[in-house]
Amino acid sequence: MDLADLADLAGRRISDPRPAVEAGPAGPERDSILDLLDTAADVLDRTCRPGHLTGSALVVDPSDRRILVLFHTKLQRWLQPGGHADGDADLARVALREAVEETGIPGLRVVEPAVDLDVHRVEPPAEDAHDHHDVRFLVLAPSGSVPVGNHESEALRWVSEADLSSLGADAGLCRLARRALSRLDSLEA
Repeated sequence: MDLADLADLAGRRISDPRPAVEAGPAGPERDSILDLLDTAADVLDRTCRPGHLTGSALVVDPSDRRILVLFHTKLQRWLQPGGHADGDADLARVALREAVEETGIPGLRVVEPAVDLDVHRVEPPAEDAHDHHDVRFLVLAPSGSVPVGNHESEALRWVSEADLSSLGADAGLCRLARRALSRLDSLEA
């Protein structure tokens, strides 16, 4: 991602995350997130309980369909990049911001609309357990990108979709990979 891309995304004025959620895949996850939007005023704030909105990115190198995963320092498992909205209702921008911060890869591009929605429980150290209502996007990396992690991860690794189960990826990450790669296929068709 270059400075012009960041400026374009930063210039977007989105005050309601509902359209991003509604454009995501139908299912119980979408219903759950829409219910949260109807009942909680502060869903963009990480202190909102019982849960709050997050945005995440499945970073894919389209040249070989490899997926970038990181070993999360706090949660001690392999995950895709992502994080809290922290007041930003543009969840595609949240996902892209987190991907850039957590991978250090320049030139990332987010694909809209969201490819997956997920609601999952997290139990971070020194925090109460709560739900992440995650809006997930395909993010394309330039061919041959070399990631540079930050303090949030202990390791980063390019893997194939088939490798995810051997890393202990949960069903949500496996579903995200399937949906994101399917979206990639439709972009290339």
